[in-house]
Amino acid sequence: MDSDVGGEAATTNNSPDGDQMTTISLHFFSDDADDDDGFSIQIIENMKEDYGLFVWPSSIALAEYVWQQRSRFSGTSVVELGAGTSLPGLVAAKVGAEVTLTDDFNRVEVLENIRKVRDLNKLQCTVVELTWGVWDAHIFDLHPQIILGADVLYETSAFDNLFSTVAFLLQKNPGSVFITTYHNRSGHHLIEFLMVKWGLKCIKLVDAFSFMPSDKAAELGGNIQLAEIVLDNPQGRAASTDRSAPKRHRFSLSQKDPVTKSADSMM
Repeated sequence: MDSDVGGEAATTNNSPDGDQMTTISLHFFSDDADDDDGFSIQIIENMKEDYGLFVWPSSIALAEYVWQQRSRFSGTSVVELGAGTSLPGLVAAKVGAEVTLTDDFNRVEVLENIRKVRDLNKLQCTVVELTWGVWDAHIFDLHPQIILGADVLYETSAFDNLFSTVAFLLQKNPGSVFITTYHNRSGHHLIEFLMVKWGLKCIKLVDAFSFMPSDKAAELGGNIQLAEIVLDNPQGRAASTDRSAPKRHRFSLSQKDPVTKSADSMM
């Protein structure tokens, strides 16, 4: 297992390591063009490697949400699951969160790229190997107030392990929340079933385009959703064995948020 904290700047250029397939993308975050509080994040992307080395639209949307909710993130403990290029987690670190960036221990090149990107942006983030559904020493050391996950709901075979990990982390810190962005694909019945299985509920569901600046929204493709998920019963177990409990239900959504969508829109 491997864990480390860094903050030194990495030496980079337009093609890190001399690889023509590798580029550095620049992502800006500000309220307007003259915003002195704005900043940029540099991301090393490699087009020939696996999906974890490319900044996907869901990651851009989640990073923008973190920026717009920056007062909520400042001073909190944040864990990003399946971080990949880590844009949302890096933005959280930039606005004052204590951030742990995680990815599967088998994705060696992705984990190494996370460290490079962290150092390139001169940020203090911990990088940890964390495989969903695997209970090793690292996961017991994490006590996040906010869990981030961009496009982690893409492979149905991994859903159960993902939700078991999310439920475990949420139980360790009552009142914590899992915030995820994802393309509105099929598989929602499975998501609903597993949320019940692991004692979770959705309290907010919005279109990413409802909060994205117009210039960024124009560059994003597909129907991207943002969901906030919490424990259904913070005092109880994640997976209920009560036979009287409902076997499945639609996402349970708060009606207080004016941009919260009907659960039927996910079907």
